[in-house]
Amino acid sequence: MSTYLELFGLFVLLMLPFLYETNHTFRYYFKFLIYYGIVSFNAIILIPAFLTRPCDVRNLLWASTWCHRVTALVGLRWELRGKEHLEKDQACIIVANHQSSLDVLGMFNIWHVMNKCTVVAKRELFYAWPFGLAAWLAGLIFIDRVRGEKARETLNAVNRRIKQQRIKLWVFPEGTRRNTGELHPFKKGAFHMAIDQQIPILPVVFSSYCTFLNDKMKILNSGRIVITTLPPISTEGLTKDDIDTLMDRVREQMSETFKLTSAETLQRYKPPQKSAPQAVVDGAEAVAVAAAVANSSAGYAQLHVGAAASYESYKSSAGKTSILKTL
Repeated sequence: MSTYLELFGLFVLLMLPFLYETNHTFRYYFKFLIYYGIVSFNAIILIPAFLTRPCDVRNLLWASTWCHRVTALVGLRWELRGKEHLEKDQACIIVANHQSSLDVLGMFNIWHVMNKCTVVAKRELFYAWPFGLAAWLAGLIFIDRVRGEKARETLNAVNRRIKQQRIKLWVFPEGTRRNTGELHPFKKGAFHMAIDQQIPILPVVFSSYCTFLNDKMKILNSGRIVITTLPPISTEGLTKDDIDTLMDRVREQMSETFKLTSAETLQRYKPPQKSAPQAVVDGAEAVAVAAAVANSSAGYAQLHVGAAASYESYKSSAGKTSILKTL
């Protein structure tokens, strides 16, 4: 009996590389299994260490030291721009676009730059043990999105603490993660918090995942993501009456940056065309523009129109499916 089990185990091991290389659905689930499995294993290992200083946001630095290594295993590369804005020792509200649970992996790769930073997460994640317990011990803020009044009370208490201790609070203002190639409407919570304590908004933009990820088709290939930190936006002197204006301003800047960096990454996967549209810029130009913008505070007000048009052109003509097939 043991011989048959050994032969079966050997057969499975021999089949894994074949399935990984030939079946995109298997590869999709295998990579996410590796991702979630290693993060959960690290959570178990780190819980005793977290108990030495429970609910301390510095525990997330320990977690990121272990978990960021998953990046190489799933074939992703993260490039951080605007690091000088993110590494400042200041209290702020970080607002970022939300496309996938892979966003957290990107955060693990830049946590050492942010230093003292925690995240607002939905309460349901707390019950996903061991990850949920480790996250709570690491200082994550869990809110009940159904009970709005209770969520506001929790955030108000957190808001006072982050200003006193100069902690960065990471919020996904879109709420639900959606990999659709665009930014979705923002919720007002993060902007209420920033104005309440008169602390700056720090926009962070992840470029589009559509070149390597399609959840509906179960595709997860290797890919490159640009994370851009924009200059902080002051809320000093602003009141509740300014929330809509502030939110629109932040979303517009983030949307333009998203189009720019996504156009740059999409250049690599551009499908063959008989005649390229005039709005499309070449890869070198997109890289040069992105670098210039990332190093200039004023640059975000004058984002390259051609790169944005390039991104819209790819989105409408190529579609996510054809781009993914070229990988």
